[in-house]
Amino acid sequence: MMPDDLWKKPHRRLNPLTREWVLVSPHRTQRPWLGKVEKAAQPSALQYDPDCYLCPGNARAGGVRNPQYNHTFVFDNDYPALLPEVQSGRTADPESLLTAVPEAGTCRVVCFSPRHDLTLPRMTAEELRAVVDVWAQEMASLETISWVRYVQIFENRGALMGASNPHPHCQIWASASLPNLPQKELESFAAYQTEKKRCLLCDYLRLELERKERVVCENDGFLALVPFWAVWPFETLILSKRHVSSLLQLTSEEKNLLGDILKRQTIRYDNLFETSFPYSMGLHQRPSGSAEGAAWHFHLHFFPPLLRSATVQKFMVGYELLATPQRDITPEDAAARLIATSEKHYLD
Repeated sequence: MMPDDLWKKPHRRLNPLTREWVLVSPHRTQRPWLGKVEKAAQPSALQYDPDCYLCPGNARAGGVRNPQYNHTFVFDNDYPALLPEVQSGRTADPESLLTAVPEAGTCRVVCFSPRHDLTLPRMTAEELRAVVDVWAQEMASLETISWVRYVQIFENRGALMGASNPHPHCQIWASASLPNLPQKELESFAAYQTEKKRCLLCDYLRLELERKERVVCENDGFLALVPFWAVWPFETLILSKRHVSSLLQLTSEEKNLLGDILKRQTIRYDNLFETSFPYSMGLHQRPSGSAEGAAWHFHLHFFPPLLRSATVQKFMVGYELLATPQRDITPEDAAARLIATSEKHYLD
């Protein structure tokens, strides 16, 4: 049992998914702030922007013109980070300290809606279900490609997270190798299964439901919480209550519930500082084309950069870059602030 005052003092917390530590320094929340202040992000007031590369009927940066779409719209990224014609896995000298191997992949963009101003927290249940269905369809399609090893679905929301276009959209990258973070999670899931004969996140979900210290919101299918080991101030983890390894195993009702929990969590984000809350969000699913992901538990990560207000950003610098991630606001305090926010969007 932890001493009652541990959470008030500097301490380390272990992330069992990556087997890495985070330093928590709750006493530092009292220090004055004289650092960089960003302008508060405001949602677009335009349903259609004639200068937007992603709005229906407009020409994209590469010259291709979008169709007059009236639902979700998927296209191959005009400037992809990965190319499918690359022959992956070949290297002249795998023993060298200067090792490089080709990496094949494909990158797609998913516009959530034709509306330029319609972000996830302001979409209807039907519109959110359409997004979830497209994610599942794209994943199923990409996994038919023999060399695809992993499908990463992610959204960068807001200029602070590097989003190059404000039109609500996400990206899907399919790669021939397993990326670093999913690789760490895969190893942790497998090690826990071998040692405990149980699922790591099933056990963690039960623990959080018992304690109710970091749970932000939940429905019959999913739980949203600030993880015990969170690095970012208002980082959240969304867990499937049923042990499934990917979107493709969700029932029709669970897909509706996934849309519901996404809406409820992102509304809380926007309401926290009454701003269009920036974040990187991603779905973590088992690797493609193999049975080694049987111990994998489907989950989503939200990594938002805001710290004290809509204008104060958390930076990973100095000690955090060179040694260990560090946070001031405890996960319990962050969860309490998110729980206290309304589930009605502040603009509605």
